[in-house]
Amino acid sequence: MNLNSPLFDKIRSKPAAEEVRPDQEPRCQHAGCTRKGEFRAPKGRDHEGQFFRFCLEHVKQYNQTYNYFAGMTDSAVQDYHKDSLTGHRPTWTVGVNGTVAPDSKIDAASLLRAKLDRLRRAREAAGQRKSVGKAALKALESLGLDESADKVTIRRRFKELAKRLHPDLNEGDRSREDKLRAIIDAYNYLKSVGLA
Repeated sequence: MNLNSPLFDKIRSKPAAEEVRPDQEPRCQHAGCTRKGEFRAPKGRDHEGQFFRFCLEHVKQYNQTYNYFAGMTDSAVQDYHKDSLTGHRPTWTVGVNGTVAPDSKIDAASLLRAKLDRLRRAREAAGQRKSVGKAALKALESLGLDESADKVTIRRRFKELAKRLHPDLNEGDRSREDKLRAIIDAYNYLKSVGLA
C-alpha cells in the first residue's frame, strides 16, 4: 500500500510542508543555506512538536540562542516553574471546604488519625461492636465463644484450649490433634480479620 499517494495527502494530520518524503532530502531552513537539514530544532513555545530542519552548523547557532522563555516576564517564568511542579494541573489547598483553616499546618496522616478517632468515639458512644461475619462466628464457636468476645478473651481462651489439647502437655496423647488443628485455624482466622 502506498501511503504517499495524492489521495492520502488530503487526510494527513501534519501539513504537507512539514512532511519529509523519502524521495526528497530535507534542506537546511536557514536563509541562504543549501546543505542537508539533518538536524531538528524545536520551533519554540506554543509550537510543541514542531521543528525546524538545520545543517550541523546552523543547528549549533540556533541552539546557542534558543530560549524557551523568550518574551516572558520574570514573574511569568517563575509561575511557569511553580506550575511545573504539579504538571501544570490545577491544585487545591487543604481545607478549602472549611474543615481546616487554610493557613494551618496539617498533614494527611493527622487528618486520617482525627477521622479514625471520631469514628471510634462514635462507635463507643453508640455501644456498637464491629459486625461479625459467618466465618468469624464459626471460628468463635469452635473456641466456645460468642460474638461479644473481645480480643483479650479470645486470646485467653485460645491459650487455655491449646494447653489442654496439645500432645506434649498430655503425655504424648495424639487423639485430640484434630481438635487442636481446628482451634489453631480458628484463632488464625480471627487474627487475620482483626478480632484476635
